[in-house]
Amino acid sequence: MFAAVSVSVMVALAGTGFIGGIRLNLTPSEPLGIWRIEPLSRDPVVGDLVFICPPPTPPFQEAWQRGYLRRGLCAGGFAPLIKTVVALPSQHITIGDAVEIDGAALGASRLRKNDGQGRPIFPFRGGIVPPGHVFLHSSFASSYDSRYFGTIPNSGLLGFAKPILTFDP
Repeated sequence: MFAAVSVSVMVALAGTGFIGGIRLNLTPSEPLGIWRIEPLSRDPVVGDLVFICPPPTPPFQEAWQRGYLRRGLCAGGFAPLIKTVVALPSQHITIGDAVEIDGAALGASRLRKNDGQGRPIFPFRGGIVPPGHVFLHSSFASSYDSRYFGTIPNSGLLGFAKPILTFDP
């Protein structure tokens, strides 16, 4: 009986959180904890921390199969990502050992040649951020971000990421 009530309460809280835009982050790309998705009140700018749904494309399917993404309620069954916007349309991205935006080095953007399982991981080829897209980054060294998957359409933006109760391990 106690177990059934506990499960019911947890399901109710999870449902309320989903409807209310509350998310639990268990990845090291951003601080662990409870986050809120704040509706977009303006276009994103460089420095904004956002929740975004990855598009259901073959590269993201492969990323999910490799364990870079979690399952969730976005199209394709992916969980939303929390990332920082670091480049906007018309900005030029150069990928080498690290990322440059309009010729300026992006801090903490060194690229990895292999993932945690030793499999090769291939970088984005670089180029100009197209209209209606953003280039995303996380300073966590093993983050799966635009260094590897490239620009993301703004149509996948769920909102701004606002911490409610977080901690860095």
